Amino acid sequence: MINSTINGKNTSVDVAPDTPVLWALRDTLGLTGTKFGCGAALCGACTVHLNGQAIRSCITPISSVAGQKITTIEAIGEDKVGKAVQAAWIKHDVAQCGYCQSGQIMSATALLKTKKKPSDADIDSAMAGNICRCGTYVRIRAAIHDAASTLA
Repeated sequence: MINSTINGKNTSVDVAPDTPVLWALRDTLGLTGTKFGCGAALCGACTVHLNGQAIRSCITPISSVAGQKITTIEAIGEDKVGKAVQAAWIKHDVAQCGYCQSGQIMSATALLKTKKKPSDADIDSAMAGNICRCGTYVRIRAAIHDAASTLA
């Protein structure tokens, strides 16, 4: 039994210790907003926050997050920064197919929590691990700048 705080709630998960966080979230807890992409931490679709830092849940064993705080896309709107990012995503019509968007929003939120006014280079660097097959990178960058301005 692995205990963590997931989306603000103390949660116990009865899975093998080497089970990736992604599968504990999706298969055991029914939190399907976090997506499976590559399974090798290369695409960012599985991004969640661990104690506020963006991590790739597809390669993170559940045992390594015992006693720590995980936030998923399901709860990111409860956070001031996450709420601003989601609003900017809608305003800029970022999503096309939408598959990568939960990971993109999680990475963007983590960026804005550490950098209040990111430059284009900061955004490109922070978002480099999140791949969008639809190529919405220009709108993603605009949405992050917009979210930053609303939080200023």
